[in-house]
Amino acid sequence: MSKENVENFLIAGGEDKRIREKYNEPATMEEFVELARKDGYDFTVEELSEVLKESGDIFDKHGNPPKRSIWWT
Repeated sequence: MSKENVENFLIAGGEDKRIREKYNEPATMEEFVELARKDGYDFTVEELSEVLKESGDIFDKHGNPPKRSIWWT
């Protein structure tokens, strides 16, 4: 588990619309991290929170339809 895994995941989501759409569904950060684990990305809620804080990104959804703006390109 590491911040590097979070970063790799955020980059993958930035490159793949299907990942972004899939991960707009979970309501909580815990559900989000559990889904990521099932997809082979091993990181914790704390690691995700730390990376998002360092990058200035916010986990909350916005817009219509609601989506997250955490993905890196």
